[in-house]
Amino acid sequence: MSGVSPLASPASCSVSVCVFAVTVAVMSVDLGSEWMKMAIVKPGVPMEIVLNKESRRKTPIAVCLKETERLFGDNALAMSVKNPKTVYRHLQSLLGKKHENLQVALYRKRFPEHQLQEDPERGTVYFRNSDFSSHILEMQYSPEELLGMVLNYSRGLSQDFAEQPIKDAVITVPAFFNQAERRAVLQAAQMGGVKVLQLINDNTAVALNYGVFRRKDIDSTAKNVMFYDMGSGSTTATIVTYQTVKTKESGTQPQLQIRGVGFDRELGGFEMDLRLRDHLAQLFNAQKKSEKDVRENHRAMAKLLKEAQRLKTVLSANMEFMAQVEGLMDDIDFKAKVSRSDFEDLCGDLFERVPGPVQDALATAEMKLDEIEQVILVGGATRVPKVQEVLLKAVEKEELGKNINADEAAAMGAVYQAAALSKAFKVKPFLVRDAAVFPIQVEFTRDAEEDGLKSLKRNRRILFQRMAPYPQRKVITFNRYNDDFSFDINYGDLSFLSQHDLSVFGSLNLTTVKLSGVGSSFHKHEDAESKGIKAHFNMDESGVLLLDRVESVFETIVEEKEEESTLTKLGNTISTLFGGGSSEPAPNVTEPVQDEEEVPPESGKDDKDEVQKEEAAEEKPDDSEKSEKTEEKVNMSLPLKEEKDEEKSENAEAEKDVEEKKAKPQKKAKISEEITVELIINDVSDLTADEVTSSKKKLQDLTNRDLAKHEREKMLNNLEAFIFETQDKLYQDDYQLVLSEEEKEQISAKLSEASEWMDEDGYSLPVTVGCHLKVTGSLCVS
Repeated sequence: MSGVSPLASPASCSVSVCVFAVTVAVMSVDLGSEWMKMAIVKPGVPMEIVLNKESRRKTPIAVCLKETERLFGDNALAMSVKNPKTVYRHLQSLLGKKHENLQVALYRKRFPEHQLQEDPERGTVYFRNSDFSSHILEMQYSPEELLGMVLNYSRGLSQDFAEQPIKDAVITVPAFFNQAERRAVLQAAQMGGVKVLQLINDNTAVALNYGVFRRKDIDSTAKNVMFYDMGSGSTTATIVTYQTVKTKESGTQPQLQIRGVGFDRELGGFEMDLRLRDHLAQLFNAQKKSEKDVRENHRAMAKLLKEAQRLKTVLSANMEFMAQVEGLMDDIDFKAKVSRSDFEDLCGDLFERVPGPVQDALATAEMKLDEIEQVILVGGATRVPKVQEVLLKAVEKEELGKNINADEAAAMGAVYQAAALSKAFKVKPFLVRDAAVFPIQVEFTRDAEEDGLKSLKRNRRILFQRMAPYPQRKVITFNRYNDDFSFDINYGDLSFLSQHDLSVFGSLNLTTVKLSGVGSSFHKHEDAESKGIKAHFNMDESGVLLLDRVESVFETIVEEKEEESTLTKLGNTISTLFGGGSSEPAPNVTEPVQDEEEVPPESGKDDKDEVQKEEAAEEKPDDSEKSEKTEEKVNMSLPLKEEKDEEKSENAEAEKDVEEKKAKPQKKAKISEEITVELIINDVSDLTADEVTSSKKKLQDLTNRDLAKHEREKMLNNLEAFIFETQDKLYQDDYQLVLSEEEKEQISAKLSEASEWMDEDGYSLPVTVGCHLKVTGSLCVS
């Protein structure tokens, strides 16, 4: 490696980011429910928000599928008021959801223009629009595929802004996303051609961004900060502890630890927009300018939603405002005055829910309000004055913190993490201890006997407690099985969720794990001592639970060779040097994984007693064995008087051998046999490899069509420019001198012919005529 060059001076950024000579840019995507923000790190640019094609710092999450092209971002959003059924938005709420989920019903209510159908294979939903003649657009599109298009678009924007290829990204997700939702985002990224370095919780990304710019203020004294994030679709309150800790690898470093999380999945700015939209619709109907109900016109309601969003922003700074929409329906204009008090009355029940996440976060962290030093606002919806008023009263503070960028903090924190994870960059360490919001446990059934009656007993062991830190590895040992069996991985105690949240959450059963080959492993190693069936789990950096492997572990005694004489050792050494006779290690002998944590048994008293008995049986020697050894020792140390001298000598030598053997501890070796695992997904099935490949091809076909259209338009634009330029040159003095009148007339005629052809047929011709465009251009100068 050559030297290291800084990307930013301390004056411009308190984060020291360095890059090696061979560099690759990385990106982050703050994936909200309505908007996304991208940031990049590249050589010479430490951390910067990506500007889209309209030079805006945030981009709507919207996809428009037209007959001839796709539109994204602001262009797609503009189409929502012209043809709402072609524009797909707010996809986040559909990820990892079954068809019968209440979130799907809510989506149908909010966007009645879309046809949501059930996927017969997975039980999820997909969009279908049969209004188009194109065979590509007639296909069904899952939320993952549409999100994959959005992520691919975000990658394209980031590459254009960075002026170099980008593939690696850190993507933010809500902290309350469960396993199915996280896997859905990962598959969407895979379809979109984005390599995910990590899914980071958006609250953690915000906390990281806050911490890296205040590194000097963090010391060994714990400092608790609450981040209150109200975005478009949801609200999250997070308690974070900052302090320095000592590590073996890098010494004393700052660390953030997620201590408590509270959330409301449906409390956000978009619900306020919908309340205002419905109020405007009611006002329009009350004016009786049309006999039709405006609420039945999807296009008119889309226009009212756009005006409601503008109105909410204006009312944050003004007490009243005149809402107006030209040509709302049947060429009828709409105008009505709306006050801030009207808005607050419409959303009164929403404002009552503002303190809920704060209380839940405090309860999770087992803290009181006076332990929180500061409450910091995040998210666009926190700009609503009533939200701030209610929140300030709930947290009992003098003021609310507004010292971070409420819109961009998550994107900036995520891109710092992307640089830290990338091999191409070097950043100052900032330790992050994220926490799993939902507990996960393992459940299994085994034979039990009570009062002489045999029965099946359901047992459970907590794999990850609520708010357990991750990434983390765990191992569970099953001691009572010697044949094939199965166990379930489920969510643990979710009593902290409301009944509504539970109904939205989805299946509480994650995976059924079926093991085969257990019995054969016991037959294969019947002379060895079983140490149980060990299942190794890993909750990775993205908060996704993985089953790494399952193995049957045995322990056997390895007989040591008698100690050789010095001459023999020397001879063996020389023989090895010249003969190369190295010994191979025993197959399947493994060392225990050092960084794994053994999960302790859970449940009731009976289980604990059984475990204690097992441990006692393993650790304590048998009493009879002990007495036999004692008796043997006594007999050897006290021989009978009538024995002959030879017998005394033999007994003395035997006693010496026994003592030497006892003095040497027996060497034990562990043997592991891999167990075949079959996973049955119980929450939401992932797309198969073939389905992912098919989705990639579907998206690539659309991309190729978009590129071909762009190329055709580029050719036509070039041809049009050539025609105008050549026509102008015909009347310039330099060309007048070298061209005859006949030549000028011929060229002018060909230019006119090409212009007419382009106006009549050029923009409607298929892609294959691209070559003809070049021919036409050449004819004009022949």
